[in-house]
Amino acid sequence: MNVDKGYVDAPIDEHLDLRSEILRLKQERNAVIMAHYYQRQEIQELADHIGDSLALAQLAAKTDAQVIVLCGVHFMGETAKILCPDKTVIVPDLSAGCSLADSCPADEFEAFVKAHPGHTVVSYVNTNAAVKALTDVVVTSSNAKQIVESLPEDEPIIFGPDRNLGNYINSITGRKMLLWDGACHVHEQFSVQKLMDLRKQHRDARVLVHPECPKPIRLVADKVGSTQALLNYAIDNDAREFIVCTESGILFQMQRQCPDKTFIPAPPEDGTCACNECNFMKLITIEKLYNSLRYMQPTIEVDPAIAERAVRPIERMLDISKQLGIIK
Repeated sequence: MNVDKGYVDAPIDEHLDLRSEILRLKQERNAVIMAHYYQRQEIQELADHIGDSLALAQLAAKTDAQVIVLCGVHFMGETAKILCPDKTVIVPDLSAGCSLADSCPADEFEAFVKAHPGHTVVSYVNTNAAVKALTDVVVTSSNAKQIVESLPEDEPIIFGPDRNLGNYINSITGRKMLLWDGACHVHEQFSVQKLMDLRKQHRDARVLVHPECPKPIRLVADKVGSTQALLNYAIDNDAREFIVCTESGILFQMQRQCPDKTFIPAPPEDGTCACNECNFMKLITIEKLYNSLRYMQPTIEVDPAIAERAVRPIERMLDISKQLGIIK
């Protein structure tokens, strides 16, 4: 058994029913499997809970399971560990990083904050633990608008790391937050021209856009919202076709919950791929999930001093969300 690659590299009997074995091991380990909407279909099918970042953070704080298997990217595992320091948190492949989190190194962000004293620091949850430790309140794409609006109108705010989400929140709240210049490589790659071509082919389709997308893409949208909000819109709307501008993993849940509707992934600018996938999210496979439960590796660890500071803005997010009725 080797974890040098970021995951358990161990042989698996080709005759094993991996789905059954994963469910058996989950029971034996008193584990819960949480999966982000962008995970592979087979991972979502095995998960106890599927959600966006806010839902997974909330569930991590509430679960009674002793082991949390977080099928998502590294920062999500860190968030779960920060909220549940006494639990074992496993991410089946530690190489599952995040281009957005990587665009905001903690030392550079700290220098940016110090260069602008007197600002409240609002950070998107898509950041590493060290950046959260520099933050006053964390937000997700689900609650960013409401949390920013809960702050005094004249309060100067630094928002990081996603410039597109920050720009969107500024546009709908009238705030003038100072934005860190970071972005998600997946949401940056959508093509306006290809999107417009799709609209011509599917004139009755509704366009669903994640706020991490650049402004030109958002301007074409019928609905801008978090992954969960886009899913809810697709369920509730009477349209029969939807063009989806976010990571294509969400199409599995959209189709699962709306089998009589058609969902069309918006393509990226470059290449011939008909959809836009996060290579980090797709690193987690059913084999890695099985071996992670089998060997209880690789685990997420967060420096206790960083965790002590990082938990405060996360708890503040959850508290404000409860006060505003966003979550219960």
